[in-house]
Amino acid sequence: MSVRRLAPAEQQPDAFAFTAENAAWAQTQIAKYPEGRQASAVIALLWRAQEQAGGWLPQKAIEHVAELLAMPPIRVLEVATFYTMFNLEPVGQHFVQVCGTTPCMLRGAEALKKVCHDKIGHERHVTADGKFSWAEVECLGACVNAPMVQIGADYYEDLTPETLAKLLDNLAAGRPVKPGPQVERQFSAPAGGLTTLTGDPAPGADDKTPAE
Repeated sequence: MSVRRLAPAEQQPDAFAFTAENAAWAQTQIAKYPEGRQASAVIALLWRAQEQAGGWLPQKAIEHVAELLAMPPIRVLEVATFYTMFNLEPVGQHFVQVCGTTPCMLRGAEALKKVCHDKIGHERHVTADGKFSWAEVECLGACVNAPMVQIGADYYEDLTPETLAKLLDNLAAGRPVKPGPQVERQFSAPAGGLTTLTGDPAPGADDKTPAE
């Protein structure tokens, strides 16, 4: 895994503190653990801090979490730099995570990456209007619906270059978009409809008479 570093100083905010609502939520997470084990809440608190900061973790947010958990800041930094779900530099309002693991790669992820490059720019680049950035990520767990991307909290699956380009255009224009499969299938059901258990039941299969 490549070295992950904090964003440069010019991108860092001067301060960070949880909102009152998030601070109360953080205390409920910390209270789940016995005395002396509060550090166990570090991932949950970092995740909420990232959400509040607009999708990335500033240095001050990492230090704030460390203070809440009475942890040395370097220990929290170790967690933030180890897990790639934590973004260490600003991301766009719509952060497009393109799955590049084997099932998605076999079904066209390279073409999806090209769409992102053409429409957004280089990986991790934030567009001038602040709306978009993208990155290739490891498996997102929707292999049966490959290829797919995650944007915000939603999955967009069964993509083609054309459907991804249209999706990005709709997001840019503020038009509504539909998460999930972008083809005629229900969730992870077979794309062509049912392929098993489609015939009549065998004689006697629906007989409810108890066996003697």
